[in-house]
Amino acid sequence: MAEPEQLGSRFQRRFLAGRPLRSFPWAELEQNLRAAPGPSLLADILHQTVLHSLCVKYPPPTKYRRCFLTELIKKHEATGAEPLDELYDTLAGVLNEEESTRCYKTYLLPMGECVTLSESVAMISGGTTGLVTWDAALHLAEWAVENSAVFRNRTVLELGSGIGFTGIAICKACHPKRFIFSDCHPRVLQELAQNIRLNGFVLEPGAAHHIQTEPHDWEAEAAKHQNVALTVAELDWGSVTETQVSDLHPDVIIAADVVYDPEIILALIGMLQKLSAFGADGKPPDVYIASTIRNPDTYHLFQAELYKAGIRWQVIPAHGHRILLDDMQPNVTILQLFVQPQIRQSEAFQTNRSNPCNKTILNSPNAQERLRASQ
Repeated sequence: MAEPEQLGSRFQRRFLAGRPLRSFPWAELEQNLRAAPGPSLLADILHQTVLHSLCVKYPPPTKYRRCFLTELIKKHEATGAEPLDELYDTLAGVLNEEESTRCYKTYLLPMGECVTLSESVAMISGGTTGLVTWDAALHLAEWAVENSAVFRNRTVLELGSGIGFTGIAICKACHPKRFIFSDCHPRVLQELAQNIRLNGFVLEPGAAHHIQTEPHDWEAEAAKHQNVALTVAELDWGSVTETQVSDLHPDVIIAADVVYDPEIILALIGMLQKLSAFGADGKPPDVYIASTIRNPDTYHLFQAELYKAGIRWQVIPAHGHRILLDDMQPNVTILQLFVQPQIRQSEAFQTNRSNPCNKTILNSPNAQERLRASQ
């Protein structure tokens, strides 16, 4: 049986991050309540979740909080203990709230920092799946935190940043010199820039292409304490120009959950090949790709196309313990790729401009499978 303090912490991490309620340690909670049926444990969990200051300021979806509180009440009533008025009062307050299409998720980092993201309630919103955080991004961030030397004082480019979790976590925990977020969908780029600011960072002036955001009064103060230069770039893998790529000069390239559809694999590999000639100090960048293997055929196709392109890879060994969440999917693999510069870069940019960009293919069977698997 888990210690009450540990149990409260596990509930807190899952709740603030908006994890599926079925993943919560309900059975352990029942055991603890049977052993000590008083209200103290439930009151502690309530204050670490729904009444926590982060939840009050950045609330998860109304429906999510309502279902969570209902389940807590069921567990409490099953013990026959005296009702906890605070629990019922909190539920009454949530029942009076209106549903919103926006919500927040907060991830607690091991050094005491946190990453808070504004997300869309719907998995598909605005014609893209890039407005939610996927498990491969959590795994990649967790690996990065444990291997911060890979990123320290280096320029990092993230392909398919989505709403920004991995990059923001690396900026807070790994101390890169420069971090370049990138995506191709206009709505995603807007949300990405807002989440970067939400977490106390300031984008370099004029660096966020085609992004209109309102300035905040605290940005000048935040800039005083910011040790990493942040930019947001609009990069469409199928139509990127040599000028766009030549401005980046990354030491490290990362991407999470971008190998989910065969139609984007060639565009991704082509992008990596183009970037390989423009690494910092003339060296090919280190490349790390995290993937949730939902369809083995798609994943094996990615490896086959890497082989055809002459790109070697190795699997990064799985880390032994969870430092973010212990309920993440186990079928996530991180590959380190070894991409050699192409001899004639001018030919590399004669691409098929119709190649799709990442996280926007919603009609293919593989993309739909990706959504079903996450539900």
